[in-house]
Amino acid sequence: MARPKTGWDCETPQVSATLAEVADPHRLYQLAVQNPRAEVDFVDRIYRQLRGRSASRMREDFCGAAAVCCEWVRRRKGNRAWGIDLDGEVLDWGRRWNLAALDPERQQRVSLLQGDVLAVACPPIDLVLAMNCSYWLLRDRPRILAYFERVHAQLADDGIFFLDAFGGYDTFRLLSEERRVRDPQGGSFTYVWEQAAYEPVTGRLLCHIHFRFTDGSERHRAFSYDWRLWTLPEIRELLAQAGFSRVLVYWQGWDAEGRPDGVFVPVESGEPDAGWIAYLSAEK
Repeated sequence: MARPKTGWDCETPQVSATLAEVADPHRLYQLAVQNPRAEVDFVDRIYRQLRGRSASRMREDFCGAAAVCCEWVRRRKGNRAWGIDLDGEVLDWGRRWNLAALDPERQQRVSLLQGDVLAVACPPIDLVLAMNCSYWLLRDRPRILAYFERVHAQLADDGIFFLDAFGGYDTFRLLSEERRVRDPQGGSFTYVWEQAAYEPVTGRLLCHIHFRFTDGSERHRAFSYDWRLWTLPEIRELLAQAGFSRVLVYWQGWDAEGRPDGVFVPVESGEPDAGWIAYLSAEK
């Protein structure tokens, strides 16, 4: 005879996980922040314009999950890429998802190295990339100058160093900006960029990335950045001090509706906008 049920016999209710709990932050970052195809289009085109030939050997410093390295080896059969990052966990994620999406031959042309960009050695490189303002982690002049000097030394004789930067008067403010991002696998999420702290005396800039989801959940501080806000004059002066022969700044234009058009051209002066993004090329 079955015994009567008590409260202890009841099944534990299953609680569904939120979208924030099951989301992969590295994948969200690539969808919301990175555009490897456009980035490689730009550096490939500028290198050809300045050197009259195509580059083949590229190094991505502070590479994260190495999405740009993978895009680089897709371009041409002879292209090779080196990616350097201190974070072994994000490098492993890149191997598992980005490198694994390449065919075996292309995988062999990508080398991912865990280490300090101030210490890791590579063969002579045609172009070195330090994008997404990653080099702003070097917050004092001696360290960032040492990094620029090391890049200069490891470039081939006609090599080029590519960087990006952002600025504008909103950069010095505490703010939060949101942008809706469509997921190719379905649905969407909200990318939130927060400038949480700025210190005028030291130039320290503390930023966070949050992700919000349609079920109301949030991945709070999925990524955080404790940077020095380097200005374009400072960056250009440091690159010159490191030995680079010419530094060009590429400014983004505007479309007919007053939105950034994604086309970057070399300029001698920029516009005092609330927020701007620029690329730099530094020639050895």
